[in-house]
Amino acid sequence: MQFTSVWLREPRRSGSPGRSRDEIVGAAVELLDREGLDGLSMRKLGAKLGAGATSLYWYVATKDELLELAYDQVWGEMTAHDPDGVGWRDAVSALAHSMRQVILRHPWSADLIGRLPALGPNAMRVSDAMRRMFKVAGFTGTTVDFATATLTAYVFGMTIPEVAWDTTMGEAQHDPDELRAAVRKVAADYPEMLESVEMDAYEDPRTVRELCFDFGLLSMLDGLERRLTT
Repeated sequence: MQFTSVWLREPRRSGSPGRSRDEIVGAAVELLDREGLDGLSMRKLGAKLGAGATSLYWYVATKDELLELAYDQVWGEMTAHDPDGVGWRDAVSALAHSMRQVILRHPWSADLIGRLPALGPNAMRVSDAMRRMFKVAGFTGTTVDFATATLTAYVFGMTIPEVAWDTTMGEAQHDPDELRAAVRKVAADYPEMLESVEMDAYEDPRTVRELCFDFGLLSMLDGLERRLTT
């Protein structure tokens, strides 16, 4: 099967006044944010833009091409600081938190990770900046690739289940006390699990997730930094 990507061909110029590919992509992202991947169609997007669905195919050959463009726009919201100015650990940490927040802000993007190639200019900018952060840290050769893969695997691995939980359980709006009682019942024979359920102090779940993400991120960075001295 031949590999194809919207980024491998020159973008077509606007076929009508006042319309551009950026305008179409922006409208697609708004639709995706509101209705998710299942809610995006050329027909709906055309209606939103006041244009026929067939006219959109002048700019994108397929729906997957449109998703590639929308996916790259999401990467454009990620913040990458100069490691020479703030230090490599702070730069990596800020980028990791930024990646997480962007995915949470656009939950549909979680379903595209690993499914669509991240070859757009925004994704390339972030990936290039990430590699530079680890080079400044002292990683060389293939260890730069391993370090970047470790970081993205951590961010995606922590964030994608969070998106799934918010999408399913969040929409169901379960009562926290009722959910806790259910967990207490199934954890009755497992003292370590029961201990966490019976904790007196419960913080806001989103705050706990943020603290958990930061704890794991700092631990991962500690481990990467230690490898530089061995």
